[in-house]
Amino acid sequence: MVATGLSETPAAYRAKLLTQDDAQIDAWVAGSLRDIAKRKGVVQAIHEFGKASGLDEDGLAGAFTAGGGAAATMGRDDEGRLIFPAVALWALVPGIRTVDPARGKDRLINFLVATFEEVVYI
Repeated sequence: MVATGLSETPAAYRAKLLTQDDAQIDAWVAGSLRDIAKRKGVVQAIHEFGKASGLDEDGLAGAFTAGGGAAATMGRDDEGRLIFPAVALWALVPGIRTVDPARGKDRLINFLVATFEEVVYI
C-alpha cells in the first residue's frame, strides 16, 4: 500500500501530513470538506469538521465568518443543526487559522486524520 502512495494507518498519514506546507494542507482540507459534503451532505461535513477540530457550533460559526464566509448565509436545517452553503465550506479553512493561529494547522490535520477512511493518500 505504501508503495502506491497510500498511508497504511492514520498515524502514518498524520506523519506524512506534518511534512506538508500550509497551502497543501489547506487545499486538502477544503477539497475534503467539499467531497464529504457531496457524499454525505453539508451537515455531516460540518459535524465531522467540528468534531475533529474541537469546535462547537459557536466556534464553527466564528471560523466560518473569520474565513470569509458570509454570516447571512449561515442557518439551521429542519432539525436545528448548523449549516453553511456547500460552496462556502472552504471558508472554514482560513477561518480556523485566523481564530487559532497557534494550533490552526494541527486542527486541520486532525480533521484530515479523522477522515482517514475518506481519503488516505497524499
